[in-house]
Amino acid sequence: MDAEMKKNLQKIACKVRMGVIEGTYNAKSGHPGGSLSISDTLTYLYFSKMNVDPKDPDNSDRDRFVLSKGHTAPALYSVLAQKGYFPEEELKSLRHIGAMLQGHPCIHIPGIDMSSGSLGQGISAAAGMALAGKLDNKSYKVYSVLGDGEIEEGQVWEAAMFAAHYKLDNLIAIVDNNGLQIDGKITEVCSPEPITDKFAAFGWHVITMDAHDFNSIESAFAEAETISGKPVAIIQKSTKGKGVSFMENQVGWHGTAPNKEQYDQAMAELNAQLKELED
Repeated sequence: MDAEMKKNLQKIACKVRMGVIEGTYNAKSGHPGGSLSISDTLTYLYFSKMNVDPKDPDNSDRDRFVLSKGHTAPALYSVLAQKGYFPEEELKSLRHIGAMLQGHPCIHIPGIDMSSGSLGQGISAAAGMALAGKLDNKSYKVYSVLGDGEIEEGQVWEAAMFAAHYKLDNLIAIVDNNGLQIDGKITEVCSPEPITDKFAAFGWHVITMDAHDFNSIESAFAEAETISGKPVAIIQKSTKGKGVSFMENQVGWHGTAPNKEQYDQAMAELNAQLKELED
């Protein structure tokens, strides 16, 4: 990846993180930690990888995206706003009664391909979309982001078995391995480790990547493009709360909204990062 493209993606990702903070602060609720950990990956997908167009959101040949860990909707909404699916101003009404953007993705929202939130169901829907693409002889890809705590759900592994059985090489699952879930460290709650070995045992091609390095992200998705005959699982090592110093690696920020003082500090840090990238 050339330096100019990398810097552009870093700037967009920084703005996506600002949207996460803006949304959860105004909602006085939500899930900033895991939203911040997937902001770089979503930025790469929507601005460098996926065939999507906000001017034609229902194109039957578009790539699909399913946020299986639907509680991190603030990140998805923020990247969709940056992409132009709806005004950024909508982020301020997150979770408000009657607002378009609620706590989990809903299919009526422009750019959302699947309602999600019940953990394990998103990857199952994504597998169904991928099979539909095969049956219809379509060339689109289906991408789905899961949480590492989410993969403690048995339904995830039913979907994994299904996808391998039907050789869904148009399905790419990204597991956000930030090591923390709502109740603590994943290794202490109900460890899904070794994650790479489990997906491999279920018949998937497994790739690992650094979730906050765009060169690593690009390399992982480039490798995924070369795989045929089996689905791909990308296990991304990430930092929960990435980009906001006091949120990083803190389990308490899984589902806690910032107050005014915390909002001001977070936005100041992100604005400083953006200014440094723009200089």
